[in-house]
Amino acid sequence: MTSPVSETPPQGFACIQSYLKTLDSSPGVYRMLDAQNRVLYVGKARNLKARVSSYARPTGHTHRIARMISETTSMMFLTTRTETEALLLEQNLIKQLKPRYNVLLRDDKSFPHILIAKHHAYPQIVKHRGKKADRGSYFGPFASAGAVNRTLNQLQKVFLLRNCSDSVFESRTRPCLQYQIKRCCAPCVDYVSKDEYAQLVTDAERFLSGRSTNIQAELAEQMEDASNALEFERAAALRDRIKALTQVQTSQGINPRGVAEADVVALHMDGGQACVQVFFIRANQNWGNRDYYPRVSGEVSHAEVLEAFLGQFYDGKHPPRMVLLSHAIENDDLMADALRQKAGHKVDILMPQRGEKAELVAGALRNARESLARKMSEEATQGKLLDGLAEAFDLEKAPERIEVYDNSHIQGTNAVGGMIVAGREGFLKNQYRKFNIRGTDLTPGDDFGMMKEVLSRRFKRLVNDDPDREKGIWPDLLLIDGGAGQVSAVAEIMSEYGVEDIPMIGVAKGVDRDHGKEEFYRVGKRPMALRRNDPVLYYIQRLRDEAHRYAIGAHRSKRAKGVGANPLDDVAGIGAARKRSLLAHFGSAKAVTRANLADLKAVDGISAGLAEKIYNHFHHSD
Repeated sequence: MTSPVSETPPQGFACIQSYLKTLDSSPGVYRMLDAQNRVLYVGKARNLKARVSSYARPTGHTHRIARMISETTSMMFLTTRTETEALLLEQNLIKQLKPRYNVLLRDDKSFPHILIAKHHAYPQIVKHRGKKADRGSYFGPFASAGAVNRTLNQLQKVFLLRNCSDSVFESRTRPCLQYQIKRCCAPCVDYVSKDEYAQLVTDAERFLSGRSTNIQAELAEQMEDASNALEFERAAALRDRIKALTQVQTSQGINPRGVAEADVVALHMDGGQACVQVFFIRANQNWGNRDYYPRVSGEVSHAEVLEAFLGQFYDGKHPPRMVLLSHAIENDDLMADALRQKAGHKVDILMPQRGEKAELVAGALRNARESLARKMSEEATQGKLLDGLAEAFDLEKAPERIEVYDNSHIQGTNAVGGMIVAGREGFLKNQYRKFNIRGTDLTPGDDFGMMKEVLSRRFKRLVNDDPDREKGIWPDLLLIDGGAGQVSAVAEIMSEYGVEDIPMIGVAKGVDRDHGKEEFYRVGKRPMALRRNDPVLYYIQRLRDEAHRYAIGAHRSKRAKGVGANPLDDVAGIGAARKRSLLAHFGSAKAVTRANLADLKAVDGISAGLAEKIYNHFHHSD
C-alpha cells in the first residue's frame, strides 16, 4: 500500500489563476504573499477580477513584476464600496506592511506649524508640532523647524507677540529680555492694553493668512503720525517693525502672486533611485521645501512613483487646495477624490505647462535633480568608507547597517543609553533610539552594567520582533564606546541571546585620550590602531561623536524634565486650569504640598472631594 503524495501548492501564475474563479468585479485591495506569508505587494483595483487576471498572463510583464509573480504563493483580498476607499485602504496597508515591491515613502515626519494659542487673554505665538489639540489658530505646514524659527523671529519683531509660557507670564513683575530687544510689547506688566494686543494678534493672523497688503501701509501711516506728533521714539519703533516686515516678506524666496495655497511636488529618477521635492506654498508665501527619497524597486514609472508618494504623503497630513505635479499620474481623478474626502474641500491636481505654476514646478524639479545628484555622490563616498571599514577590521563584507552605542549620566543620575544607526545613506536618524536606564541594582556610574542593560533590551527586542532576520533591522556591525571591559560585557549579552555572529568593535581613546590615537578592541584579538590620517579612522570618529552627541542630548532632556517637574502633575484630576488656580492661590507648588485641608478647600475651582485627594496625595493618608 503506497502512502498518499502531498500536492505542492501552486506558485506564480498558477497560484494567481486559482483565485480568478472566486473573484467578482467589485473594487478592493489585494495582497500578494510569498512562501513565508510575507506580503510582497499591496495593490488596489476598480475591478478585482480584471486586475488579478492581468497578473495571470505568463507574458507582457516587466522584470520586477515577473519576479514578484514568481514568488507569489498566496493572495488575500478585501472588497470595498468604492475605488476611492480602495485607494485609501491600499495606502494604509502599504505604510503598515512595507511590502518589498511597493514604492515606499521612508521619511514621514510631521511638519511644524505656527500656533497663536487662544486659551489666554493675551495669546501666545509658538512653534507647534503634532496634534492640533490646543485652542487657537494654526498656520502651516512649514518644511522644517528652521523655517518656522526664522519666520517666528521676524514675526516677533513685527507684531511684538509674547512667546513665554503662561506660568512665566503670570509671575513677571517687570519686562523680560524679549521686551528689551524689541520682540515683545510686555503685556505681562500691562505695557499694552488688551484691545491693543488683540489688534496685534489680528494683524499677525492677517499676515500669516496672506491678507497682509494693508498692514505695511497702516504701520507707515502710524509712523508718520507719531513723527508729526514729535513722538520720535515711537516712530523709530514703528520704522523697525516696517523694516522687519519687509525682511520677512523678502526672505521667503519665491512668493507666487497667483498661487495662494498649493503643494508643488516634483519627481526626478536616475540610476534606480528617486527624489521627490515638495514645496509648500501658503498665503502666497513660500514656506520652505523638503526632499524625499522613496524606495523604488526595478522598473517603475514616474506615474507609479508619484501616485504612491501622494497617497502615503497625505495619509496623515491635511491636503492643500491645489497640488502641482511635475508628471501626470494615472488616476488623478481618483486621487483628487480621496484627497477631497480627507481635506473636506475640493483639491485640484494639476500638471501645469505654462505660466507661474509651471515655473514653480520647474524650480522644484531642478531642486529634485540636484538633491538626487548630491545624494548619489554622498552614497558613493559612503560606500568607499564602508568597504575600507570592512578591510581594516577583517569583516566578511561591508556593513549595511552599523549600530553605535554610548551612555550618558552624571554620577549615575538620569542615566540614558543612546543608539545611533548609520549605513550607505549616512546617519539614519529616524532609527535612533534612547534607553532610560532602569536597573535598580546598578552602582551609580557603572558603565559596564549600563551597557549590558542597553544591549540586553536591544537584542531581546530584535529576537522577539525579527527572529529570522528578514526585516533588515539587525545590525551588521556594533560599535561600542569603550575598551576591553565594555566589549567583554557586550559579548556576554550577545552570547546569551545567541547572536555571536555579529562583529563588534570597542572604540577607546588612547593613553593620552587624544583624538587620532583611538584604540580598537575586539573579542579574542589584540587591541589595534589605525593610521592617524586614515579616512576610516575619521569615519569611526564621526560615528562615535554622533553617538556621544545623541546620548548627551537625551540625558540633558531627561535631566531638564526632572528639574522642571511639578509635583501637581502626579495628582489625578488636576488639569491645567486647576493647576493655575492652585499656583495663583499658594504661590508655588511646594506651598501646595504643605497646605492644610481647609486652605485647599478655599481655592476657587477645587471641590471638597478634590481637596481631600490633593491633601491625601502629599500627606500619604489612607
